[in-house]
Amino acid sequence: MNTPPHKHNRMNESPISQPKFPSESLPDHIIHEILTWLPVKSLIRFRCVSKSWYSTITSRIFINMHLDRAISLFNYNSSNHNGYLLYSLVPMGPPNCRKLFTGVRNSDGKLTQISSIEIPFCHSRIAGFCNGMFCFASYLSNCKDLIYLWNPSIRKFKMLDGTSISDTRIALGLAYHSENNDFKILRIGEKLEPAEAEVYTLSTDSWRRVVISVEGRNGSIDGIDDSPCVFFNGALHCIAYNAHKFILSFDVNEEKFGEIMLPQNYLDELDGYLDGFSQNLTVFKGSLALIVFGKARVRNSNKCHIWVMKEYGVVKSWTQKSLAVGWVDSFYGCTDDGELLIEKRNGLLLSFDPESLKKNSLGFQFPTWVGFTSNFMESLVLLE
Repeated sequence: MNTPPHKHNRMNESPISQPKFPSESLPDHIIHEILTWLPVKSLIRFRCVSKSWYSTITSRIFINMHLDRAISLFNYNSSNHNGYLLYSLVPMGPPNCRKLFTGVRNSDGKLTQISSIEIPFCHSRIAGFCNGMFCFASYLSNCKDLIYLWNPSIRKFKMLDGTSISDTRIALGLAYHSENNDFKILRIGEKLEPAEAEVYTLSTDSWRRVVISVEGRNGSIDGIDDSPCVFFNGALHCIAYNAHKFILSFDVNEEKFGEIMLPQNYLDELDGYLDGFSQNLTVFKGSLALIVFGKARVRNSNKCHIWVMKEYGVVKSWTQKSLAVGWVDSFYGCTDDGELLIEKRNGLLLSFDPESLKKNSLGFQFPTWVGFTSNFMESLVLLE
């Protein structure tokens, strides 16, 4: 008896091939390249795909490459997105514990909140943020040497070992070391003889002492502004005192200190002894700047003086703009387009345009900290 045609054909068919997992059909270097462009949230999940993917994603080489891509993408698209505002408030719950909020600025200047992350440690202040990384310092007298690095994108933090410089006033700053894909923390205490600072390097997880040696100036620092250092042009900056006030700079790549003179007689028109007087280093429209708030000596009015260093490091390039702004309780920084982020006496956070003199409420009160970035960059740093 003849075999039916359909049965005969089925017996001669080759076994059905199983579909391959995508990674099995792509070379390793192509997979690696694709992964470096993915968002952090996806990469955290993809660690579970296989042991090899877990090893790749958590390796320092991959983490550095992913950060490089994030920075390059940010620089390429820096003019194509709205700025992000980061702020911290004390929520209902345990005392002195806070949440970090991120919001994007709309075209009308209003803020749309996009995330809320609980800060994993209490009794601490934000001392800086850079490329998605935050630096916190404890403000408790018995824990004032305690410092944290925190990456909110992956919900991981690192508590740093204790340091040897102990003082009542400490200047602290966080910086990105672009040449080595690394992060550094600068810590300076006042009234040290000889003047010294400490530098923490994330890749080596260690502190080391650095002598503050500036050409034409050696010895102690009589006083220092304990506001967070400003990271600009590859260097950290703070205001220091020794016979006269000056800007102390620290080049992160070369690990060298320098001195930048403040504008001559910049306090002549203001009473620097009244409550409410403040002086703040910041970045204003891509230049190092000094923002001074105080009461005018001639007229009984509150003034804001904006001093901008048009050419970095050149004292003669300081230019001044004076404004009447009313009473300002706190100054938090500037947006990329030059608006000042200020807190009024009623606790309301405003953006103030020094050109149009327009004030815009950002919709919340009494922040403990405010920062601005063109793009809130995510990274995998601390994942390993």
